[in-house]
Amino acid sequence: MAAWRQLALILIVSVVAAGLWARFYPGAGDRLDRWGVDWLPFETAKVKRAGPGEKRKGRGGPQGVVATAPVVELTINDRLSAIGTGRAARSVEVSPYATGRLTDILVKSGATVTRGQVLAKLDSDAEEIAAERAALAVRDAEARLQRMKALQKTNTVTAVQVTDAELVVDNARLQLREAKLALSRRSIESPIAGIVGILPITAGNYVTSQTVLAMVDDRSEILVDFWIPERYASAVAVDMPLTATSVARPGETFEGKVSAIDNHVDSASRTLQVQASLPNEADRLRAGMSFLVAMRFPGDQYPAVSPLAVQWGSDGAYVWAVRDGKAARVPVQIVERNTDSVLVDAELTTEDEVVTEGLHLVRQGAELNVANQEKAPSPPPSAEPATAAQGS
Repeated sequence: MAAWRQLALILIVSVVAAGLWARFYPGAGDRLDRWGVDWLPFETAKVKRAGPGEKRKGRGGPQGVVATAPVVELTINDRLSAIGTGRAARSVEVSPYATGRLTDILVKSGATVTRGQVLAKLDSDAEEIAAERAALAVRDAEARLQRMKALQKTNTVTAVQVTDAELVVDNARLQLREAKLALSRRSIESPIAGIVGILPITAGNYVTSQTVLAMVDDRSEILVDFWIPERYASAVAVDMPLTATSVARPGETFEGKVSAIDNHVDSASRTLQVQASLPNEADRLRAGMSFLVAMRFPGDQYPAVSPLAVQWGSDGAYVWAVRDGKAARVPVQIVERNTDSVLVDAELTTEDEVVTEGLHLVRQGAELNVANQEKAPSPPPSAEPATAAQGS
């Protein structure tokens, strides 16, 4: 490129830069006036100087228009939802004590039985014979003992012989008890009161002591096992009230209470097992149902501010509070973030307001010109079931 072209390009760029400086730079007009340049075809940028009674803007004076939002107090950790699994208060698998052939089944599936009621019988011919033989042995031993005592009065037998006869009677009675016990165990009884489940066998089957004849459930109350996060471990206590909603019956809510709490937190899931009991007098609930358990706690209260108010500096998070019309920098520690609010641990009260817009204009101790106020942050949403570990 020729030298004259380079000089022309430099000259053009310089003129354009000078024009932009004169047009937009504050105070350019005053300088040009002092230099005697007043013939420019456009108005240059000028700085408005404070009059005798006017206050100059700057540090400590009004910093421009800002928007604020009030500080509110919200409560967290005041509710808990968890999914648990229900089971009967007592549930027993009924099996026979001995082996044998099943001769009779005396109940049907779904029947209500009492404790000690006979559910089924095994063949018992051999046990009946053994019981009768033991009864005969007892009668014979007792008769011999009576003869011995009669002969002792005439000194025909000794006291040692009478004692031996008494031992024979005692042994015979024990054998009779044993025979009666073996005979009674041929009748299979329910160990608890409850509802009989589906019977898996029929009369005529050969069963052993490992065979399950029936499942009996006591459904007078339903126990619900669920798991809660470890942060609630110290807040839960036995007999604390709760509500439960069955997934199968979404329109009904059942009142219950905490019946048991595990003694340790699971190290893998960091959850604590809790057991709740629900009355079931109407027998509307069944073992194995899933329940949504809800509990309420006093909770923890913290100041809540708008997310727009939280700023970050070298020393952490902070907000600009408006106090007596001036800006005050307040350090905060974030406790919980929500959609339209941030819970913080800070020296803030519900009487304070925080700056949400125009933050770049705010300085420590500066007077603020508040344009409008925003709505207060709304409370965080209720705890969802996912916040707690689900029961298996």
